[in-house]
Amino acid sequence: MRPIILDVEGVSLTPSEQEYLSHPLVAGVILFTRNFDNRVQLKELVQQIRFYAKHQIIIAVDHEGGRVQRFREGFTSLPACGDLLTQSNDLQVALKLAKASAFVMASELIACDIDLSFAPVLDINGISDVIRERSFSKHHDQVSIIASAYIDGMREAGMASTGKHFPGHGSVKADSHIALPVDKRSESEIFNNDMQPFIKLINAGQLDAIMPSHVVYSQCDDLPCGFSEYWLQKILKLQLGFKGAIISDDISMHGASFVGDHLSRAKSAINAGCDLILACNDTPAAMQILDGLTLTNSRNNEPLIQSLLAQKSKLKLPLQKNQTWLEHRRLLLEFADQS
Repeated sequence: MRPIILDVEGVSLTPSEQEYLSHPLVAGVILFTRNFDNRVQLKELVQQIRFYAKHQIIIAVDHEGGRVQRFREGFTSLPACGDLLTQSNDLQVALKLAKASAFVMASELIACDIDLSFAPVLDINGISDVIRERSFSKHHDQVSIIASAYIDGMREAGMASTGKHFPGHGSVKADSHIALPVDKRSESEIFNNDMQPFIKLINAGQLDAIMPSHVVYSQCDDLPCGFSEYWLQKILKLQLGFKGAIISDDISMHGASFVGDHLSRAKSAINAGCDLILACNDTPAAMQILDGLTLTNSRNNEPLIQSLLAQKSKLKLPLQKNQTWLEHRRLLLEFADQS
């Protein structure tokens, strides 16, 4: 099992990063804005990562649009997902824009040899400080249908989908990056509202991966979802029948802190059912995990890793001659001009 997705410090690899990328527990690298200067540099960094990893590796990023878009110069400016419906005020237009935005996002990343953007957000736009316009809508039925169109755009470009943050982060105010959110609502309220987009898209076979939240749903379990066998095993795998990859949210976030140190968090997340673990923005902690994690009787997650790699053969390059990219990008630019 190769469970760890970690990060790198800058726009090129350090000697220590060149060394630990080939560690047998490393499954991937997540990139941030600090890793980007321009498209040429980004492609060179990705090439370095793949060379020093010495095995197939997932290269990922959070590139949703709006305030969560890690690369700017040389990339299309993507609208926030929540603006697609609120600013167009037309569901059918929002569906076209969602597919266009996802195709442009995915194709521009794949053209830089990046496999995965952790998207779409399936949370409802409720009271959360961190979700807000990252959500497609305040209503779960609209989230479901717009997210479905968004995933169609990702898949057309050759990118797998990652629904987040299961079972829903939108109805709790605190930000799990800096706090431990507790959702005190009943199980039935969570299932009948926040969890509906996940249920519908799982049933439609549209989710390749799911990222659980660092939220405690206190009427259901005492542990944050990403460390909870109740949520990951009983509900997600057994009750909902999800067979894709479960990818933890960053275990360096405050919402994961009460589980213990970083090694304890990684072990707990894997034991709960996570297939891949995000360990970001704390290199010593990531090294602690790589040095201390021993996996006995571990499940084989190589097929899941393979399922998340970009299907580059789907995308016609260069993008400047790709008619679908040109048409979708034009639609987004027109939408931006009208907004």
